[in-house]
Amino acid sequence: MVALWIGAMVGLFTWKYIEYKNRSAVYHVLGSCVCIAKGAAETLKLNMAIILFPVCRNTVTWLRNKTMFGGVVPFDDNISFHQLIAVAIAIGVGLHAISHLACDFPRLIHATEDEYKPMQQFFGDQAKSYWHFVKEVEGYTGIIMVVLMTIAFTLATPWFRKGKLNLPSLLKKLTGFNAFWYSHHLFVIVYTMLIVHGIKVYLTKEWYKKTVVAYPGDVLALHMTKPKDFKYESGQYVFVKYSDVSRFEWHPFSLTSAPDDDYLSVHIRSLGDWTGEINRKLRDSDHTPKVKVDGPYGAPSQDYKKYNVVLLVGTGIGATPMISIVKDMVNNIKAKKNKNASEDGANEYSITQAYFYWVNKDQDAFGWFEGVMKDVAQMDTEGVIEMHNYCTSVYDKGGVRLAIFTALQSFYRAKHHVDIISGTRVTSHFGKPNWRNVYEQIANKHKGSKIGESYQVSFIFLNK
Repeated sequence: MVALWIGAMVGLFTWKYIEYKNRSAVYHVLGSCVCIAKGAAETLKLNMAIILFPVCRNTVTWLRNKTMFGGVVPFDDNISFHQLIAVAIAIGVGLHAISHLACDFPRLIHATEDEYKPMQQFFGDQAKSYWHFVKEVEGYTGIIMVVLMTIAFTLATPWFRKGKLNLPSLLKKLTGFNAFWYSHHLFVIVYTMLIVHGIKVYLTKEWYKKTVVAYPGDVLALHMTKPKDFKYESGQYVFVKYSDVSRFEWHPFSLTSAPDDDYLSVHIRSLGDWTGEINRKLRDSDHTPKVKVDGPYGAPSQDYKKYNVVLLVGTGIGATPMISIVKDMVNNIKAKKNKNASEDGANEYSITQAYFYWVNKDQDAFGWFEGVMKDVAQMDTEGVIEMHNYCTSVYDKGGVRLAIFTALQSFYRAKHHVDIISGTRVTSHFGKPNWRNVYEQIANKHKGSKIGESYQVSFIFLNK
């Protein structure tokens, strides 16, 4: 059991160490100190989560007597394990605090202007003294936790808990079992500080709004500057927090930008309290608000490069991960045309054909990604990406209304060479796709292909 616990700590420390070592801009300034600090913090998360479990007497008794774990886990040594975890926490706090106080913060204070520039997005203006860090929430919550844990750990030692030390009578009253017992209840405050400290932790990815574009249908496109070391795949998503709406709420959004773009973008549709409020505030804002982003996080659609033929299906605002994939493919086509595609760009593509079906109820929705559709029409001269837009609100099978719309669409396209619905060269259809025909046509065109499916509504892959 102890070996499993130690292995978990080693794994967490190593994972976090490597993660921050690979963040070249951060590592260049802070070196291995930040890796040690973040690695130690990761072990602290584990140990702070489990340290109370060994002293939950009712739970331990139930597990020992009523479950199969009683014959495997040495529950009788629960207090010893509790003490062992406390030692690990003390070591983790020491590594974390010393790495920050004795190494990271001095390096930030004494860094040159050019060295500090990549750090400004995380720490703000360059600090002149330690007070800059102490006065922030991250600083004083960390100090409070260290002080309270030091008191609890000290009074828990046998010398103080059993009153073995020969102390003056006044100090003697501050030792003994009661002092040990009540000081351990300080951990209610410690856990509160830990949550706040984690929320406000340094090196959270923070960007300032670059541009905000409002579209019909209560959709907002938010473009943010992308840090140098931020890497992601099309189809992945991030969590977004806007403190002016809520200081604690994070909401997931698929990235609509492509990995090679020099910005990050998400499209937010007003569908609830939070999304409605952020739409209203960002539309009306006359200053540059701070937006925090956590991620990226993986999603099944990011595996699209493993396939030769890709079928992408999106409905309404749910098409956002598909848009990122289409953008990435367009960037790859551009790179090939410019003859400067990198090894990890165009050469890793195995896609020979892509089909994108986008179904919307209203005509205005096609304007959300009009620029992407125009790029496809302009750059994809070989027809690698086949796009189909469907508008369901005007469908009237065999009716006069549909006939009028179809005739008007054909006339407008013949005269202006663009579709009247989408405003691009991508033809819009009325009604819903006949999926049986869609699958049959793709299957007949790509016979012998191995079909792979992803269990998510908005995308399906073909021909691995």
